[in-house]
Amino acid sequence: MPSPAIVPVSFADFDRDFERFSQSLGASFERYGFAVVADHELPAARLDAALGAIKAFFAMPEDVKRRYITGAGGQRGYTAFGIETAKGAAHHDLKEFWHVGRNLPTGHRYAAQMPENVWPEAPADFREEMTWLYGALDAMGARILEAIAVYLGLERGFFAATVSEGNSILRLLHYPPVAFDGPHVRAGAHEDINVITLLLGAEEAGLEVLDRDGHWLPINPPEGSLVCNIGDMLQRLSNHRLPSTTHRVVNPAPERRGVARYSTPFFLHFNPDYEIVTLAGCVGPDRPDRYPQPITADDFLKERLREIKLL
Repeated sequence: MPSPAIVPVSFADFDRDFERFSQSLGASFERYGFAVVADHELPAARLDAALGAIKAFFAMPEDVKRRYITGAGGQRGYTAFGIETAKGAAHHDLKEFWHVGRNLPTGHRYAAQMPENVWPEAPADFREEMTWLYGALDAMGARILEAIAVYLGLERGFFAATVSEGNSILRLLHYPPVAFDGPHVRAGAHEDINVITLLLGAEEAGLEVLDRDGHWLPINPPEGSLVCNIGDMLQRLSNHRLPSTTHRVVNPAPERRGVARYSTPFFLHFNPDYEIVTLAGCVGPDRPDRYPQPITADDFLKERLREIKLL
């Protein structure tokens, strides 16, 4: 059953009643920093194929996977188990992951900020499936941003140019079975760095959001849903009208400790040189500008990657 607090929003309303979709989605983001999007239209068979390729890669021997560690701050390829640590945390997360980024033509102006992708030799369909998944989630994210723009009183297409060549990352996550209690957890409490995150794979229990009252709220979406959340960049742009909420992935209940968890968050980013300047409509007598000094998306990203030990 879905969380009783965060009511799913049907993506069918995007075409059927866009204003309703925008207001329902925006209200969930403003209240929780998270939204559950049902009926997202991504083909189940294709998602299953992508998940099969992901599972096949992570099942390979450790020495094979480590061939694809790039040394580029984890931006591309494989990051081994026990590396990423939540900001301020003493213990590393219980996960390994693979990063896919945007493909750029040779000589592109953002080449310095976006390394080339690396691809494993096996499984054979990995590159094709991950390229499709990246594109599908990138397109979905652009549509979610249309609704957010309208909710914030902006032109519907406001975000299109700001993310058209964004440094967005598809993360393929594998949380192995957990055979013990803490102090390590699958993902320590953190906020996302980016604009918005689109997450597939949250049906397996573990994702929790820190609510305003200080209690952890489990996110248990209905099957076939996307979980979306606001990242720090959009929180900053909106002067905290849309909050970037602390969340975590806790270790499984004893009866699920032998089960691995897989998820595929898509971290949608602004173009590297986009200057994050507080939206005028999000500043007022009761909401003074928290960020009078602008910062580029790339500078913001690098600052945060250093904090979580990926740079």
